[in-house]
Amino acid sequence: MAALAAPTQVYTIRTDQPRQQIEHFGASDCWSMPTIGLWDNAAEQQKIADWLFSTENDADGKPRGIGLSIWRFNLGAGSAYQGDSSYINKSTRTECFLQPDGSYDWTQQAGQLRFLRMAKQRGVPHLLAFLNSPPVYFTQNGLATNTGRDGTLNLRDDCYDDFASFMAEAVAGLEREHGLHIDYLCPVNEPDGHWNWQGPKQEGSPATNREIARLVRETSHAFQERGLTTQIMVNESSDLRCLLSVYKTTWERGNTIATLFSPDSAATYLGDTPNVPRLLLAHSYWTNTPVRKMKRIRQQLREALRRQGVEYWQTELCIMSNDEEIGGGGGYDFTMKTALYVARVIHHDLVYADAKSWSWWRACGGNYKDGLIRVYERQQQARDSRLLWALGNYSRFIRPGAVRYEVEGRKKEYPYGVMASAYRNTDGRWVCVAINYSDVSQPFTLALSEAAGNGLQWQQYRTSDAEGETLKPVGMTDGHTELAARSITTFVSQ
Repeated sequence: MAALAAPTQVYTIRTDQPRQQIEHFGASDCWSMPTIGLWDNAAEQQKIADWLFSTENDADGKPRGIGLSIWRFNLGAGSAYQGDSSYINKSTRTECFLQPDGSYDWTQQAGQLRFLRMAKQRGVPHLLAFLNSPPVYFTQNGLATNTGRDGTLNLRDDCYDDFASFMAEAVAGLEREHGLHIDYLCPVNEPDGHWNWQGPKQEGSPATNREIARLVRETSHAFQERGLTTQIMVNESSDLRCLLSVYKTTWERGNTIATLFSPDSAATYLGDTPNVPRLLLAHSYWTNTPVRKMKRIRQQLREALRRQGVEYWQTELCIMSNDEEIGGGGGYDFTMKTALYVARVIHHDLVYADAKSWSWWRACGGNYKDGLIRVYERQQQARDSRLLWALGNYSRFIRPGAVRYEVEGRKKEYPYGVMASAYRNTDGRWVCVAINYSDVSQPFTLALSEAAGNGLQWQQYRTSDAEGETLKPVGMTDGHTELAARSITTFVSQ
């Protein structure tokens, strides 16, 4: 995979070719924050929160954290109260604000609430609540997992309105009781997953498009009755290919773009539903290898979304078994191997799928490539990774409201060499993120297509395996520089 050093390649930001507006970058609180938020070690909690949310710099100008701008909160279904009879692994069970007697206990999910507050204290502007399952009181099998069922929604037919009312009260209660405004809520998560969420593993439920449309309409009605401005998001699809066609499932759970947002699909059309934006959420799992197909799938997705006038957020990714280039998901990796692999996915999602938002899966995890931060629960300690800071090359500097612009460089982008994307923040500053996937340094020149912009000075921030290079300021440049081997460099205009 090593690329030979080449003559200096000029990468020109086309200031006359704006693309999508960037809303935010984020991660979720599953499944570690319920326990991390209850640690006795407050210093480690604060350190984790700073790494994830802080936009401050230290005395040397080095960012203290990656400045996430959206935080995904897992609104629980109550499997924690069922113990082993929940058919769910202990570490992935959740509490629920709604209690069996119909009352609400706003002290539940205390660890997650702590990190919600720490996120807001550090200036995170947006919160998203998502559900893996309806509360166990409303499900067909009395569980928060799909054990013993088919591919339909695990929700009793007479409980659609109850489930919608619960979500409305959860949104209202979080603001009333804790001062936490939920900007977005997604009532289903990976409903088109072909694995069908059989336990024992984790909370989850499949759902058909008709069931999703019915639930979203009920939720919209409940939100409208309460005067809630929270937007209702769909569909958190498990695979980008489920948006485009039927992929490893049945027709009832595929072709999501056309099914939910084409007026021809009258029974499932959500385009005129209050609180529901013309927007689809999906996950980038399973579509990142082989590399030659990664770009093609995203280009197809962009075109299909464009035809229906629908926008797109990528809301979940971690390393899976088919990510063989970096050894699959097993075992934690602190190095640039995983960081570069993920940066390449971010680049493709933003540049070729026009994603307006991009989120990693778990903020914190154990001995698996699913956490930005590696935590050691027994010791109540945490360790950062190059993956965390690689995401920070985007999230820390590309702020909500930024606009992506086209970049001209190589005629054919090389996914094992240099990849560059550019953005303009609302304060007028330009940002360019340049990935050097290769094993050798690469000469690099950054320019603007408008002549007036070519006198800019750029502050460089680099993430690499070198000691201390985690968003480290590595000097100013007039645009003529060199990208270190196996590194990610962010350029911010001054």
